[in-house]
Amino acid sequence: MTTRIVVTPPAGRDLDEQFLYIAQSSSDAAVRYFRAAEATFNQLAASPHLGGVVEFRNAQLTGLRVWRIRGFEKHLIFYRLIEHGIEVVRVLHGARDIEAVFGDELLPSERA
Repeated sequence: MTTRIVVTPPAGRDLDEQFLYIAQSSSDAAVRYFRAAEATFNQLAASPHLGGVVEFRNAQLTGLRVWRIRGFEKHLIFYRLIEHGIEVVRVLHGARDIEAVFGDELLPSERA
């Protein structure tokens, strides 16, 4: 059985923004970041229960999980389980106000 990894548009933008930010200091580090994120996505798709469930006040975020990018531990992957894999919802630096980022967002499958 093949594992699925779905990266939502906001998560894709997060990855691009962090790549560009890191590349300002080191293009090698930016490439390592992107590869580490991809490897972590694969790890989570194979073992989706690795990440802990995150408690948000927003009930629409119930069941969202979090896991760190290996080698870039301040970068957090927020994902949820889907059939045969994961859906990456956001990839955020841990210094951000996570609750504020998710405050008004709906998860993609819950949008009307």
